[in-house]
Amino acid sequence: MQKLLLTIDKISTFVGQAFSWLIIGLTFLITYEVYARYALDAPHSWAFDIMLQMYGTLFMMAGAYTLSKNGMVRGDVLYSFLPLRVQAALDLSLYILFFLPGVAALCWAGFYYAGDSWRIFEHSSITADGPPLYHFKTIIPVAGAFILVQGIVEMVRCILCLKTGTWPSRIQDVEEVDIEKLKATVHVTDEDIAKLDEYVMHEKGGSK
Repeated sequence: MQKLLLTIDKISTFVGQAFSWLIIGLTFLITYEVYARYALDAPHSWAFDIMLQMYGTLFMMAGAYTLSKNGMVRGDVLYSFLPLRVQAALDLSLYILFFLPGVAALCWAGFYYAGDSWRIFEHSSITADGPPLYHFKTIIPVAGAFILVQGIVEMVRCILCLKTGTWPSRIQDVEEVDIEKLKATVHVTDEDIAKLDEYVMHEKGGSK
């Protein structure tokens, strides 16, 4: 079971990391469009539409990745003080009551939403010669399916935690910097930092 959970985590991670490269393309596109608009006085009517589609695709396809890393926003102030089994029971209840109906509706509605767009070969109406939208709207049910599968994995994790009293392991990826670990790595202590602060303040005072 754990192997299957980690395999789905790997798929979600791969998809999220693959689509994260859109941010590079988006950055270059915004930079080029600013240059074309203000330096060349030749803005492109399609640029804003493409920017929205790139950002929207990135946002949607990162959903399963974020869920697999337990990175969704929650009220951690009280949650972190709860026993692990209570955390699992609370998470499982919320998944059943809100997550499953919401994401299932997203997949269902998104499928027909994208289908209608493909039938009429829909184009953006923001500008006169707007780019096509049907491929972009296809991302809605696709992203929803990835999130739904990852959500089921998280529900299984909740059930396992209820049985064992511990959370199953996850694939580690990007983590926040732990200040204490960083100081230990570079062999810096709090005393060293305090001495450096005193030295800097002394130098500032002497230069006045």
